[in-house]
Amino acid sequence: MALDQSALLTLLGDLKLTDVTDRIRVATEALYQELIDAEATAFIGAAPFERSGDRTTHRNGTRPRTLSTMAGDLDLKIPKLRAGSFFPALLERRRRVDQALFAVVMEAYVHGVSTRKVDDLVKAL
Repeated sequence: MALDQSALLTLLGDLKLTDVTDRIRVATEALYQELIDAEATAFIGAAPFERSGDRTTHRNGTRPRTLSTMAGDLDLKIPKLRAGSFFPALLERRRRVDQALFAVVMEAYVHGVSTRKVDDLVKAL
């Protein structure tokens, strides 16, 4: 499902009004939202408000989800369904710890770094 011309013009107008550093975040947010909506449409078998015999269920609003990226925090809307569940493959479920932090903890464990050494390091900072 592609953006129509009026939606593209609205997005372009919003991008012109935003700060230069915020433009990447706004564009990334729009891209992620379009990908999520396209995946939901394929999962359901019909676009919003479209009547189709291939439809498996109906949309029932959205739920907010904040995704932290290098471009900034993205406020996304995940579609809810009347029957069944949908979660975009683009996002990870229940991701609470950043992967870089997780990698550092695993690396410290492999090298045998004790909690006392970590405490001493934190106090030194």
